[in-house]
Amino acid sequence: MRRTLLPYLWPVLIGVLAAIVLLNAFPQLIGRPATSPAPPTTPALVQSNDGASSREAPEVRQAEPLSRRQGRTSYAQAVERAAPAVVNIYSTRVVEREEHPLMSDPFFRQFFGDELPSRQRMLSSLGSGVIVSDDGYVLTNHHVIRGADQIQVALRDGRETLAEVIGTDPESDLAVLRIELDSLPVMELTDTTRVAVGDVALAIGNPFGVGQTVTMGIISATGRSHLGLNAYEDFIQTDAAINPGNSGGALVNAEGALVGINTAIFSRSGGSQGIGFAIPANLARNILEELVTRGRVIRGWMGIEAQELNQELAASFGLQTPAGVIIAGVVPDGPADRAGLQPGDVLLEVDGQPVLDPRRTMSDIAAMAPGTQLPLTIVRGGERRELTIELGERPTPEPRRPDQE
Repeated sequence: MRRTLLPYLWPVLIGVLAAIVLLNAFPQLIGRPATSPAPPTTPALVQSNDGASSREAPEVRQAEPLSRRQGRTSYAQAVERAAPAVVNIYSTRVVEREEHPLMSDPFFRQFFGDELPSRQRMLSSLGSGVIVSDDGYVLTNHHVIRGADQIQVALRDGRETLAEVIGTDPESDLAVLRIELDSLPVMELTDTTRVAVGDVALAIGNPFGVGQTVTMGIISATGRSHLGLNAYEDFIQTDAAINPGNSGGALVNAEGALVGINTAIFSRSGGSQGIGFAIPANLARNILEELVTRGRVIRGWMGIEAQELNQELAASFGLQTPAGVIIAGVVPDGPADRAGLQPGDVLLEVDGQPVLDPRRTMSDIAAMAPGTQLPLTIVRGGERRELTIELGERPTPEPRRPDQE
Protein backbone atom coordinates (compact mmCIF):
# COMPACT_ATOMS: atom_id res chain seq x y z
CA MET A 1 0.00 0.00 0.00
CA ARG A 2 2.83 2.41 0.87
CA ARG A 3 4.57 1.67 -2.37
CA THR A 4 1.41 2.47 -4.38
CA LEU A 5 0.81 5.95 -2.70
CA LEU A 6 4.41 7.20 -2.72
CA PRO A 7 4.51 8.16 -6.41
CA TYR A 8 1.47 10.38 -5.90
CA LEU A 9 2.71 12.17 -2.72
CA TRP A 10 5.81 13.74 -4.27
CA PRO A 11 3.93 15.91 -6.77
CA VAL A 12 1.56 17.10 -4.04
CA LEU A 13 4.42 18.05 -1.71
CA ILE A 14 6.23 19.89 -4.50
CA GLY A 15 3.04 21.82 -5.38
CA VAL A 16 2.44 22.86 -1.75
CA LEU A 17 6.01 24.10 -1.39
CA ALA A 18 5.76 26.07 -4.66
CA ALA A 19 2.48 27.66 -3.47
CA ILE A 20 4.08 28.74 -0.20
CA VAL A 21 6.98 30.35 -2.04
CA LEU A 22 4.63 32.21 -4.45
CA LEU A 23 2.40 33.48 -1.63
CA ASN A 24 5.40 34.83 0.27
CA ALA A 25 6.71 36.57 -2.83
CA PHE A 26 3.32 37.93 -3.99
CA PRO A 27 1.07 38.39 -0.92
CA GLN A 28 -1.43 40.39 -2.98
CA LEU A 29 -2.59 37.11 -4.52
CA ILE A 30 -4.52 36.34 -1.32
CA GLY A 31 -5.57 40.00 -0.61
CA ARG A 32 -2.72 40.98 1.75
CA PRO A 33 -1.10 44.43 1.00
CA ALA A 34 2.38 44.32 -0.38
CA THR A 35 5.04 45.59 1.98
CA SER A 36 8.08 47.51 0.77
CA PRO A 37 11.23 48.12 2.68
CA ALA A 38 11.25 51.43 4.53
CA PRO A 39 13.47 54.10 2.94
CA PRO A 40 16.71 54.61 4.72
CA THR A 41 16.60 57.54 7.07
CA THR A 42 19.42 60.03 7.31
CA PRO A 43 20.25 60.56 10.93
CA ALA A 44 20.92 64.07 12.11
CA LEU A 45 24.34 62.99 13.23
CA VAL A 46 26.27 60.22 11.56
CA GLN A 47 28.93 58.40 13.52
CA SER A 48 32.16 58.04 11.58
CA ASN A 49 34.60 55.21 11.96
CA ASP A 50 36.96 57.25 14.09
CA GLY A 51 34.22 58.21 16.54
CA ALA A 52 33.82 61.86 15.38
CA SER A 53 30.33 63.15 14.38
CA SER A 54 29.80 64.76 10.95
CA ARG A 55 27.84 68.02 10.41
CA GLU A 56 24.06 68.12 10.44
CA ALA A 57 22.33 67.64 7.11
CA PRO A 58 21.54 71.08 5.62
CA GLU A 59 17.98 72.26 5.16
CA VAL A 60 17.21 73.10 1.55
CA ARG A 61 14.26 75.04 0.13
CA GLN A 62 11.93 73.08 -2.08
CA ALA A 63 10.86 75.05 -5.16
CA GLU A 64 7.26 75.18 -6.24
CA PRO A 65 6.36 73.26 -9.39
CA LEU A 66 7.28 75.20 -12.53
CA SER A 67 4.42 77.34 -13.74
CA ARG A 68 4.06 77.09 -17.50
CA ARG A 69 1.42 79.71 -18.04
CA GLN A 70 1.30 81.01 -21.59
CA GLY A 71 3.43 84.13 -22.09
CA ARG A 72 2.71 87.21 -24.14
CA THR A 73 2.45 86.34 -27.82
CA SER A 74 2.44 89.81 -29.41
CA TYR A 75 3.82 93.30 -28.86
CA ALA A 76 1.82 94.78 -31.71
CA GLN A 77 0.05 97.29 -29.44
CA ALA A 78 3.35 98.58 -28.03
CA VAL A 79 4.79 98.93 -31.53
CA GLU A 80 1.67 100.68 -32.82
CA ARG A 81 1.89 103.13 -29.93
CA ALA A 82 5.61 103.88 -30.35
CA ALA A 83 6.54 103.38 -34.01
CA PRO A 84 4.73 106.42 -35.51
CA ALA A 85 6.94 108.70 -33.38
CA VAL A 86 10.18 107.15 -34.69
CA VAL A 87 11.44 109.04 -37.75
CA ASN A 88 14.07 108.48 -40.40
CA ILE A 89 16.79 111.14 -40.60
CA TYR A 90 18.74 111.87 -43.76
CA SER A 91 21.62 114.33 -43.40
CA THR A 92 23.81 115.70 -46.18
CA ARG A 93 26.93 117.79 -46.18
CA VAL A 94 29.29 119.19 -48.76
CA VAL A 95 32.94 118.40 -48.21
CA GLU A 96 36.07 119.50 -50.00
CA ARG A 97 37.55 116.76 -52.14
CA GLU A 98 41.30 116.52 -52.31
CA GLU A 99 42.65 117.82 -55.60
CA HIS A 100 44.67 115.44 -57.73
CA PRO A 101 48.42 116.07 -57.20
CA LEU A 102 48.93 116.70 -60.92
CA MET A 103 46.56 119.70 -60.75
CA SER A 104 49.19 121.63 -58.80
CA ASP A 105 51.46 121.45 -61.85
CA PRO A 106 50.95 124.50 -64.14
CA PHE A 107 51.55 122.30 -67.19
CA PHE A 108 48.37 120.31 -66.51
CA ARG A 109 46.37 123.26 -65.21
CA GLN A 110 46.76 125.09 -68.55
CA PHE A 111 44.53 122.54 -70.21
CA PHE A 112 41.62 123.46 -67.92
CA GLY A 113 42.08 127.21 -67.77
CA ASP A 114 39.71 128.75 -65.23
CA GLU A 115 37.31 125.80 -65.38
CA LEU A 116 39.05 123.51 -62.96
CA PRO A 117 37.35 120.28 -61.91
CA SER A 118 35.12 120.73 -58.89
CA ARG A 119 36.73 119.89 -55.56
CA GLN A 120 33.43 119.47 -53.72
CA ARG A 121 31.42 116.35 -53.22
CA MET A 122 28.19 115.55 -51.42
CA LEU A 123 28.11 113.08 -48.53
CA SER A 124 24.91 111.69 -47.05
CA SER A 125 24.19 109.60 -44.00
CA LEU A 126 21.12 108.10 -42.44
CA GLY A 127 19.88 107.49 -38.94
CA SER A 128 16.78 107.62 -36.79
CA GLY A 129 15.14 109.96 -34.31
CA VAL A 130 12.26 110.12 -31.83
CA ILE A 131 9.55 112.78 -31.62
CA VAL A 132 9.14 113.57 -27.92
CA SER A 133 7.08 116.75 -27.92
CA ASP A 134 3.95 118.17 -29.52
CA ASP A 135 6.12 121.18 -30.39
CA GLY A 136 8.03 119.02 -32.85
CA TYR A 137 11.23 118.39 -30.88
CA VAL A 138 13.13 115.31 -32.04
CA LEU A 139 15.84 113.49 -30.08
CA THR A 140 18.63 111.82 -32.01
CA ASN A 141 22.37 111.18 -31.76
CA HIS A 142 24.92 113.92 -32.28
CA HIS A 143 26.94 111.71 -34.60
CA VAL A 144 23.89 111.22 -36.86
CA ILE A 145 23.69 114.93 -37.79
CA ARG A 146 27.28 116.01 -37.10
CA GLY A 147 28.51 118.53 -39.64
CA ALA A 148 25.30 118.30 -41.71
CA ASP A 149 24.39 121.14 -44.05
CA GLN A 150 20.84 119.87 -44.47
CA ILE A 151 18.73 117.47 -42.42
CA GLN A 152 15.57 115.84 -43.74
CA VAL A 153 13.11 114.01 -41.50
CA ALA A 154 10.68 111.40 -42.82
CA LEU A 155 7.71 110.18 -40.77
CA ARG A 156 6.16 106.75 -40.99
CA ASP A 157 2.96 108.25 -42.42
CA GLY A 158 4.89 109.43 -45.48
CA ARG A 159 5.34 113.10 -44.57
CA GLU A 160 8.80 114.66 -45.00
CA THR A 161 10.23 117.99 -43.92
CA LEU A 162 13.50 119.79 -43.22
CA ALA A 163 14.63 119.96 -39.61
CA GLU A 164 16.22 122.76 -37.60
CA VAL A 165 19.10 121.93 -35.26
CA ILE A 166 18.22 123.29 -31.81
CA GLY A 167 21.42 122.12 -30.14
CA THR A 168 23.88 119.28 -29.77
CA ASP A 169 25.84 117.79 -26.90
CA PRO A 170 28.84 115.84 -28.22
CA GLU A 171 29.86 114.69 -24.74
CA SER A 172 26.66 112.67 -24.33
CA ASP A 173 26.20 112.12 -28.11
CA LEU A 174 22.71 113.65 -28.11
CA ALA A 175 21.16 116.26 -30.37
CA VAL A 176 17.80 118.01 -30.52
CA LEU A 177 16.05 118.85 -33.79
CA ARG A 178 12.75 120.58 -34.45
CA ILE A 179 10.27 120.03 -37.26
CA GLU A 180 7.22 122.10 -38.25
CA LEU A 181 4.32 119.72 -38.90
CA ASP A 182 0.77 119.40 -37.57
CA SER A 183 -0.70 116.47 -35.62
CA LEU A 184 2.63 114.92 -34.77
CA PRO A 185 2.81 111.50 -33.09
CA VAL A 186 4.65 111.78 -29.77
CA MET A 187 6.33 109.06 -27.71
CA GLU A 188 6.09 109.01 -23.92
CA LEU A 189 9.27 108.75 -21.82
CA THR A 190 9.57 106.23 -19.01
CA ASP A 191 11.41 106.70 -15.69
CA THR A 192 14.60 104.76 -16.32
CA THR A 193 15.37 104.44 -12.60
CA ARG A 194 12.68 101.74 -12.62
CA VAL A 195 14.07 99.84 -15.60
CA ALA A 196 15.18 96.35 -14.54
CA VAL A 197 17.47 93.80 -16.09
CA GLY A 198 15.29 91.22 -17.82
CA ASP A 199 12.60 93.66 -18.98
CA VAL A 200 11.48 93.15 -22.56
CA ALA A 201 12.91 95.81 -24.90
CA LEU A 202 12.01 96.70 -28.49
CA ALA A 203 14.43 98.59 -30.74
CA ILE A 204 12.82 100.68 -33.50
CA GLY A 205 14.80 102.40 -36.23
CA ASN A 206 15.89 102.41 -39.86
CA PRO A 207 18.75 99.88 -40.13
CA PHE A 208 20.77 100.05 -43.34
CA GLY A 209 18.07 102.30 -44.82
CA VAL A 210 15.71 99.38 -45.47
CA GLY A 211 12.84 101.15 -43.70
CA GLN A 212 11.41 101.16 -40.22
CA THR A 213 12.22 97.91 -38.44
CA VAL A 214 11.41 96.49 -35.00
CA THR A 215 13.62 94.02 -33.13
CA MET A 216 13.07 92.46 -29.71
CA GLY A 217 15.29 91.53 -26.80
CA ILE A 218 15.66 92.25 -23.11
CA ILE A 219 17.45 94.78 -20.94
CA SER A 220 20.83 93.10 -20.45
CA ALA A 221 22.39 95.59 -18.03
CA THR A 222 22.06 99.15 -16.75
CA GLY A 223 24.62 101.77 -15.76
CA ARG A 224 27.24 100.67 -18.29
CA SER A 225 30.27 102.99 -18.39
CA HIS A 226 34.03 102.87 -19.08
CA LEU A 227 33.29 102.01 -22.70
CA GLY A 228 35.23 104.92 -24.18
CA LEU A 229 32.28 106.02 -26.34
CA ASN A 230 31.36 109.33 -24.70
CA ALA A 231 32.79 111.63 -22.06
CA TYR A 232 29.78 110.90 -19.84
CA GLU A 233 28.42 107.36 -20.00
CA ASP A 234 25.49 105.71 -18.26
CA PHE A 235 24.26 103.29 -20.90
CA ILE A 236 21.44 100.78 -20.91
CA GLN A 237 22.61 97.55 -22.55
CA THR A 238 20.25 95.40 -24.61
CA ASP A 239 20.44 92.36 -26.88
CA ALA A 240 17.72 93.71 -29.18
CA ALA A 241 19.36 93.91 -32.60
CA ILE A 242 20.78 97.38 -33.33
CA ASN A 243 22.47 97.95 -36.67
CA PRO A 244 23.87 100.92 -38.63
CA GLY A 245 20.95 103.27 -39.24
CA ASN A 246 19.38 102.50 -35.86
CA SER A 247 21.42 105.25 -34.21
CA GLY A 248 19.11 107.85 -32.70
CA GLY A 249 16.15 105.46 -32.76
CA ALA A 250 14.03 104.32 -29.87
CA LEU A 251 14.47 101.56 -27.32
CA VAL A 252 10.98 101.06 -25.86
CA ASN A 253 9.43 98.83 -23.23
CA ALA A 254 6.58 96.36 -23.60
CA GLU A 255 4.06 99.21 -23.29
CA GLY A 256 5.62 101.37 -26.00
CA ALA A 257 7.26 103.99 -23.75
CA LEU A 258 10.75 105.32 -24.48
CA VAL A 259 13.48 103.65 -22.43
CA GLY A 260 16.48 105.07 -24.27
CA ILE A 261 18.01 106.44 -27.46
CA ASN A 262 19.89 103.70 -29.35
CA THR A 263 23.46 104.87 -29.76
CA ALA A 264 26.11 102.21 -30.31
CA ILE A 265 26.87 98.52 -30.64
CA PHE A 266 29.79 96.30 -29.72
CA SER A 267 30.66 94.36 -32.83
CA ARG A 268 33.62 92.74 -34.54
CA SER A 269 31.74 92.32 -37.80
CA GLY A 270 30.00 95.70 -38.10
CA GLY A 271 26.58 94.12 -37.51
CA SER A 272 24.58 93.29 -34.41
CA GLN A 273 26.12 90.72 -32.07
CA GLY A 274 23.65 91.10 -29.23
CA ILE A 275 25.42 93.92 -27.38
CA GLY A 276 23.83 97.30 -27.98
CA PHE A 277 23.79 100.48 -25.92
CA ALA A 278 21.16 103.17 -25.42
CA ILE A 279 21.25 106.53 -23.62
CA PRO A 280 18.67 106.39 -20.77
CA ALA A 281 15.48 108.39 -21.23
CA ASN A 282 16.07 110.30 -17.98
CA LEU A 283 19.42 111.61 -19.21
CA ALA A 284 17.94 112.36 -22.64
CA ARG A 285 15.16 114.36 -20.98
CA ASN A 286 17.67 116.49 -19.05
CA ILE A 287 19.76 117.15 -22.15
CA LEU A 288 16.61 118.02 -24.11
CA GLU A 289 15.51 120.60 -21.55
CA GLU A 290 18.92 122.26 -21.33
CA LEU A 291 19.46 122.43 -25.08
CA VAL A 292 15.99 123.89 -25.64
CA THR A 293 16.00 126.39 -22.77
CA ARG A 294 19.70 127.36 -22.66
CA GLY A 295 21.08 126.30 -26.02
CA ARG A 296 23.83 124.31 -24.34
CA VAL A 297 24.38 121.79 -21.55
CA ILE A 298 25.84 123.35 -18.39
CA ARG A 299 28.05 121.06 -16.32
CA GLY A 300 30.15 121.49 -13.23
CA TRP A 301 33.91 121.49 -13.79
CA MET A 302 37.02 121.21 -11.63
CA GLY A 303 39.61 121.90 -14.30
CA ILE A 304 41.87 118.92 -13.66
CA GLU A 305 43.31 116.07 -15.64
CA ALA A 306 42.85 112.91 -13.59
CA GLN A 307 44.78 109.66 -13.75
CA GLU A 308 43.55 106.43 -12.23
CA LEU A 309 45.51 105.16 -9.26
CA ASN A 310 46.84 101.58 -9.35
CA GLN A 311 48.51 99.51 -6.64
CA GLU A 312 52.06 100.49 -7.62
CA LEU A 313 51.29 104.22 -7.78
CA ALA A 314 49.41 104.03 -4.49
CA ALA A 315 52.45 102.48 -2.79
CA SER A 316 54.69 105.21 -4.20
CA PHE A 317 52.42 107.85 -2.63
CA GLY A 318 52.41 106.03 0.71
CA LEU A 319 48.82 104.78 0.39
CA GLN A 320 47.80 101.30 1.47
CA THR A 321 44.94 100.99 -1.02
CA PRO A 322 44.59 102.34 -4.59
CA ALA A 323 41.67 104.59 -3.69
CA GLY A 324 41.44 108.01 -5.27
CA VAL A 325 42.87 109.61 -8.41
CA ILE A 326 46.13 111.35 -9.22
CA ILE A 327 45.85 114.93 -10.41
CA ALA A 328 48.07 114.72 -13.47
CA GLY A 329 47.38 118.26 -14.66
CA VAL A 330 45.67 121.48 -13.62
CA VAL A 331 44.11 123.95 -16.07
CA PRO A 332 45.72 127.36 -15.54
CA ASP A 333 43.38 129.78 -13.76
CA GLY A 334 40.73 127.05 -13.56
CA PRO A 335 38.73 126.14 -10.45
CA ALA A 336 41.33 123.61 -9.24
CA ASP A 337 44.18 126.06 -9.81
CA ARG A 338 42.40 128.75 -7.83
CA ALA A 339 41.69 126.26 -5.04
CA GLY A 340 45.39 125.44 -4.69
CA LEU A 341 45.46 121.97 -6.22
CA GLN A 342 48.74 120.92 -7.82
CA PRO A 343 49.86 118.19 -10.21
CA GLY A 344 50.89 115.15 -8.17
CA ASP A 345 48.19 115.60 -5.54
CA VAL A 346 46.05 112.52 -4.85
CA LEU A 347 42.35 113.28 -4.60
CA LEU A 348 40.85 110.97 -1.94
CA GLU A 349 37.42 112.44 -1.12
CA VAL A 350 34.94 114.83 -2.69
CA ASP A 351 32.28 116.31 -0.43
CA GLY A 352 33.03 113.65 2.16
CA GLN A 353 32.58 110.76 -0.27
CA PRO A 354 35.57 108.55 -1.11
CA VAL A 355 36.66 108.52 -4.74
CA LEU A 356 36.26 104.84 -5.62
CA ASP A 357 35.44 105.22 -9.32
CA PRO A 358 37.12 108.29 -10.85
CA ARG A 359 34.83 108.33 -13.87
CA ARG A 360 31.73 108.17 -11.68
CA THR A 361 33.06 110.97 -9.50
CA MET A 362 33.68 113.21 -12.51
CA SER A 363 30.14 112.48 -13.74
CA ASP A 364 28.71 113.40 -10.34
CA ILE A 365 30.64 116.66 -10.39
CA ALA A 366 29.41 117.41 -13.91
CA ALA A 367 25.84 117.07 -12.65
CA MET A 368 26.41 119.84 -10.09
CA ALA A 369 25.78 123.50 -10.80
CA PRO A 370 28.73 125.83 -11.39
CA GLY A 371 29.46 127.83 -8.24
CA THR A 372 28.93 124.86 -5.93
CA GLN A 373 31.40 124.78 -3.02
CA LEU A 374 32.92 121.33 -2.55
CA PRO A 375 35.25 120.24 0.28
CA LEU A 376 38.11 118.04 -0.94
CA THR A 377 40.52 115.70 0.83
CA ILE A 378 43.88 115.25 -0.84
CA VAL A 379 47.27 113.73 -0.11
CA ARG A 380 50.33 115.87 -0.85
CA GLY A 381 53.81 114.80 0.12
CA GLY A 382 52.39 111.98 2.25
CA GLU A 383 50.18 114.34 4.28
CA ARG A 384 46.41 114.65 4.16
CA ARG A 385 45.05 118.12 3.49
CA GLU A 386 41.59 119.65 3.31
CA LEU A 387 40.69 122.13 0.57
CA THR A 388 37.54 123.75 -0.78
CA ILE A 389 36.89 124.24 -4.47
CA GLU A 390 34.27 126.34 -6.24
CA LEU A 391 33.12 124.54 -9.36
CA GLY A 392 33.22 126.35 -12.66
CA GLU A 393 31.31 125.71 -15.88
CA ARG A 394 32.77 123.07 -18.14
CA PRO A 395 33.91 124.67 -21.40
CA THR A 396 32.17 123.54 -24.55
CA PRO A 397 34.52 121.23 -26.47
CA GLU A 398 35.74 122.50 -29.80
CA PRO A 399 33.79 120.79 -32.59
CA ARG A 400 35.83 118.72 -34.98
CA ARG A 401 35.36 118.97 -38.70
CA PRO A 402 33.78 115.85 -40.20
CA ASP A 403 36.82 115.31 -42.42
CA GLN A 404 38.97 115.07 -39.28
CA GLU A 405 37.06 112.16 -37.81
